[in-house]
Amino acid sequence: MSPTTNHRIDVSGLEVNGERLMRRLRELAEIGPIDGGGVSRLALTDVDKEGRDLVVTWMRDLGLEVSIDSIGNVVAAGRGRTDGPPVMTGSHIDTVATGGIYDGNLGVLSGLEVIETLAERGIVTDRPLAVAFFTNEEGARFPPDMMGSLCYVGGMTVEEAMSTASADGAVVGDELERIGYRGPMPCPGPAPHAFVEYHIEQGPVLEEEDVAIGAVEGVQGISWTEVTVQGQSNHAGTTPMRLRRDAGLVAGEVAVAVRRIAQELGGDQVGTVGSIRLHPSLVNVVAARAVVTVDLRNTDEQALQEAERRLAAELDRLAEAEGVTVTTRSTARFEPVVFDPAVVDLVAATAADMGLSVRRMPSGAGHDAQMMARVCPTGMVFVPSVKGISHNPAEYTEPEDLVAGANVLLRTLVKLATIDDE
Repeated sequence: MSPTTNHRIDVSGLEVNGERLMRRLRELAEIGPIDGGGVSRLALTDVDKEGRDLVVTWMRDLGLEVSIDSIGNVVAAGRGRTDGPPVMTGSHIDTVATGGIYDGNLGVLSGLEVIETLAERGIVTDRPLAVAFFTNEEGARFPPDMMGSLCYVGGMTVEEAMSTASADGAVVGDELERIGYRGPMPCPGPAPHAFVEYHIEQGPVLEEEDVAIGAVEGVQGISWTEVTVQGQSNHAGTTPMRLRRDAGLVAGEVAVAVRRIAQELGGDQVGTVGSIRLHPSLVNVVAARAVVTVDLRNTDEQALQEAERRLAAELDRLAEAEGVTVTTRSTARFEPVVFDPAVVDLVAATAADMGLSVRRMPSGAGHDAQMMARVCPTGMVFVPSVKGISHNPAEYTEPEDLVAGANVLLRTLVKLATIDDE
């Protein structure tokens, strides 16, 4: 198609079909259900394939052109009044092992709902619209998180991603082949005109402040480190405390140190020890080895580096004091990301025009949007999470909040897809 004249769309009356959106969320949640109403669809498992197949079916039912790249990212594109890069939305449909039904899924299915709503109205935007879901956003099975979007923007080679193994010995490339989602399209992929991701907050701020919409200004930097402590296995009853080389003790000290570092730095610094694995893991044996995961995050790169320095110093101190060997391996490291101010302003203004309260805020969680920000103007829309709970079957957002956020997404995407040649 050739460029056309300015084709403004009146967005004031545009609203998604909330019942249809909720129905799709529930149908997708039926794949990989777990106790408590949550879901478990770890990346590239059989249930991930089932979820992918369902969403791809919905994409094709809407007449979208579906493409799958070599790392399994799926992009479904419609047609605009002009050719050129689309305005893209989307997220992910993989989950953690104890996930809720909204994390990631909401952004993908709301993108489909936006496209279907426009089609029902006979509305064609100037720029095409596209909705995507990216492979292995959670990183719960294969490190790092945001793997698919990182490959999409060229931040990780497909070859490196393909060779990544999980704790259970599975390999990304093998699993992609097995579930039939190693696609023919090249990766890195083409840059969109803009990217907007819609997501639940996964934190308590919006609910606590009684704010309807978060206009996300950026994403915290993330530093993931795997710490391995090698001590000496020995009898729990006969070994004097002063003579122990106890890897389990050091693991506990690391957890305490991470909390202390975060509290001392203050501000936006957070730190988490999410996993401690001991060997031989017996009640009456001093642990010979411990593997500890450390998650450090901050919105400020210099502060994040300081947290990393303090952790390294603490590990050196513990190794000397306890007579153990400590080694580390970085499993993910991303600098803080600042989103495009014009896109952030547009999200905030769109929500305000709809009479919704808005808060400009950072994201504490990682998202595919932080990777897409490397190649195109990017922003995010947040809605409240009840009690700030996420990565938990109890994850919940009120339906009216879900629909309100989807309507903000709808109007934001239409505005971004409008060519203003005045």
